[in-house]
Amino acid sequence: MSFTCNDTYVYLDYAATAPLTEEVAAAMAPYQAGGRENILVNANANSLHTPGRKVFAALEDARKTIAGALGAARPSEIIFTSGATEADDSALIGMALGAREALRLKGMQPAQPHIIVSAIEHDAILAPAKKLETLGFRVTRLEVNSQGFVEVRSLEEALCEDTILVSVQAANSEVGSIQPIAQLAALAHEHGALFHTDAVQALGKAPVDIAEWDVDAASFSAHKLGGPKGVGILYLKARTPFEPYLLGGGQESGLRSGTQNVAGAVGCATAVFDAQAMQEAEAARLRPLRDYLYAELTRIEEVEATVEVDPGSFDFLPNIVHVLVEGLESETLILRLDMLGFGVSGGSACSSLSLEPSHVLKAMGISTDRAREALRISIGRYTTEQDVHNFVEALKKACDWE
Repeated sequence: MSFTCNDTYVYLDYAATAPLTEEVAAAMAPYQAGGRENILVNANANSLHTPGRKVFAALEDARKTIAGALGAARPSEIIFTSGATEADDSALIGMALGAREALRLKGMQPAQPHIIVSAIEHDAILAPAKKLETLGFRVTRLEVNSQGFVEVRSLEEALCEDTILVSVQAANSEVGSIQPIAQLAALAHEHGALFHTDAVQALGKAPVDIAEWDVDAASFSAHKLGGPKGVGILYLKARTPFEPYLLGGGQESGLRSGTQNVAGAVGCATAVFDAQAMQEAEAARLRPLRDYLYAELTRIEEVEATVEVDPGSFDFLPNIVHVLVEGLESETLILRLDMLGFGVSGGSACSSLSLEPSHVLKAMGISTDRAREALRISIGRYTTEQDVHNFVEALKKACDWE
């Protein structure tokens, strides 16, 4: 079965996944070719024979490229995973268990080690945080303000002598709020806690520099950047307490077992490098499109902006527009817009099949009924001015459906 959208269909759901770029497809092609003549490029990167060593070299080149692009101190701090969900789960559970064990060895283990996460984290953080509570950890979920920001003061008030780990996302996938990661990480470190950030949505859209942030761990996803699905990155600073989440053959320096996806890693490296190289210029191109959408969509009587994004603002991602459409549920709007040739979402694609309203919007103080009227438009590399102009007209039609 094949599926191809017609030439007039406009994809505006980049925050869910970005289309594979031509550059990434070309980089991966040699490692995805089949047949006898391509046996050597499909070898296991952990094998000692010549084909294995050649593929291993490609894997390590990808690791070096990513480390350099992200500002990591050394390539060994880059761990390949099956995606950002695994990277997030591994970071939270692995660092929590590692930090607790490190304290135990020093004879300093608290009765209930304390973890702090924000209330608007992706479920890939909130779910393992809940799991850790069953393992004896105490978890605080930081509230955010009505614009979706974690205030430094709130973290300072939540930190205590038993806090071992803080995890705050770099940018929110629904409303696009960008958090002050460097400040939050510094504050956590002052209190002796480790700091992790889910930087999936930030990479390629906002400045991302591991060295400047000074975080202990960070999660990334290839497919949000125009890379392949099924590949993620966990940056783990050297000597950070960590207990491996996936056990087995000891690949990835014993930190993540499982035969590596070399084609995916190569594609991921290309996507990360390109996203970082293009970030400033692409953000400058997308920001006016975002501002145009907010200005024009809120002229429609039924539409209200979820957050206050000033024109040209750097406080929110340049590629996400989030609105509430009075009297129309997200599912209805999405299907109407799809029939009109536009692909958008109601929020995080990972929870799109859930009937529950967004936990992000509820944490921001938006009522359950209003949260069900959410619409997220996310733009990217292949979005044009004409696309956003046409979308405005399409939403008008969707709101006046007969």
